[in-house]
Amino acid sequence: MSYEHILFSLENGIARVTLNRPDKLNSFNEAMHLELRDALAKTRAGKARVLVLTGAGRGFCAGQDLSDRNVSAGASPVDLGHTIETFYTPLILSLRALEMPVICAVNGVAAGAGANIALACDIVIAGRSASFIQAFCKLGLVPDAGGTWALPRLVGNARALGLALLGDKLSAEQAENWGLIWKCVDDDKLAEEADKLAKHFSTAPTKGLALTKQAIYASGGNTLEQQLAVERDSQRQLGASKDYREGVSAFMEKRAPSFKGE
Repeated sequence: MSYEHILFSLENGIARVTLNRPDKLNSFNEAMHLELRDALAKTRAGKARVLVLTGAGRGFCAGQDLSDRNVSAGASPVDLGHTIETFYTPLILSLRALEMPVICAVNGVAAGAGANIALACDIVIAGRSASFIQAFCKLGLVPDAGGTWALPRLVGNARALGLALLGDKLSAEQAENWGLIWKCVDDDKLAEEADKLAKHFSTAPTKGLALTKQAIYASGGNTLEQQLAVERDSQRQLGASKDYREGVSAFMEKRAPSFKGE
């Protein structure tokens, strides 16, 4: 597939996806969804060990492109549930299921589904001028793209409800202070910080990191006993890995490890 609405590269174990509709603040239409789906499939099939997601231009993503639908008076009702089921649900689940760290570098505004797509990534860093807006209430809608799941888990019910019911802009600095994102950095350092993380993860023990993220995401629905079983099963699997043997050997030999993601 050739891409018109995203940029994609995969080199040295680093997959990079840039949402590329800057004139529309990288809002999603059906074509961009399909291109991103294809890029994520290539990321899974390739030898990627980390994915970096960002946006082109002055914003990360303004969510759904409202001009992609006809909601004028007299038009037939739009089935938004079909859009969620067909596009946003598979996207969120695909990002979470990737067996590698997923970094989101938020440049500028992340609004609506754009904010929640960012929050579906494993590590979110944002430029100081970036902001997060749960804009759904301004359209008479409920937060989607996993927003009602992620927000209370990240910041608690009180803040989640404030963000969702008021639709106020949350600055990147406040998002960091609340624990909504990993880090806020100066705008001119955002690309550098994302690249630094990507290079780190491209030489890290990928299988161990993949099972770590799976275990942490599973913990919210597990009892302590169930989570201990997840840890047991993960360690059993990883104990047989080449990266575990390399990590132990490097520790004993007092040298830097050379992980292959195996």
